[in-house]
Amino acid sequence: MRIGILGTGTLATALGEGWAGAGHEVVIGGRSAAKAEKAADRLGRTARAAAPRDVVAGADAVLLAVSWDGAEEMLRTAGAGDGSLRGTALVDPTNAVRHGVGVLLTEPGEAMAHRIARAAPGAHVVKAFHLFPAAQWTRARGVGEPPATVPMCGDDPEALRVVGELVRAVGGSPAVLGPLDRVRQLEEVAGFTIGLAFAGVDPNSAIPRLG
Repeated sequence: MRIGILGTGTLATALGEGWAGAGHEVVIGGRSAAKAEKAADRLGRTARAAAPRDVVAGADAVLLAVSWDGAEEMLRTAGAGDGSLRGTALVDPTNAVRHGVGVLLTEPGEAMAHRIARAAPGAHVVKAFHLFPAAQWTRARGVGEPPATVPMCGDDPEALRVVGELVRAVGGSPAVLGPLDRVRQLEEVAGFTIGLAFAGVDPNSAIPRLG
């Protein structure tokens, strides 16, 4: 596949490295052309840097790997308001939460994925990759260790299939929670996890193990 990545930070490069290593074509770009060039060099021969509008042009999927409060600006830069992402699987890994507390910063009943969908008319938004730190996708899995489960929400079956393939390409296991109507629940899980982690509690210890 041809995968566009908007953003040049740690999650962008971690996932981009995995996708490039799996043989996908990766095009990466962000606010800084110099940072995009540096990121593309790190990702290898199947990756290149481009301006945001060129990142999304012709992509089978686009990862929006920027901070939540810069997401809508980045989409504007990529021409999303003009329909540049129409029909494209748009992966949203953002967490609109208060640092160190985990309280969601979106309006009551609103999800960040809904804001992203409004900013990118026609795009098939899939919430995914928002629970694990970037290092999860670059470390080797231990012997007998199960793959990390990546919960996802989305309305379009084909977009969910494409993103599921990208999850598997970096060693994860996709799990569809439901449509975007349920995405705030998924974002609340991120706040729950972050709040426990900053309180010094292992979030894994708060999740019942069944069977």
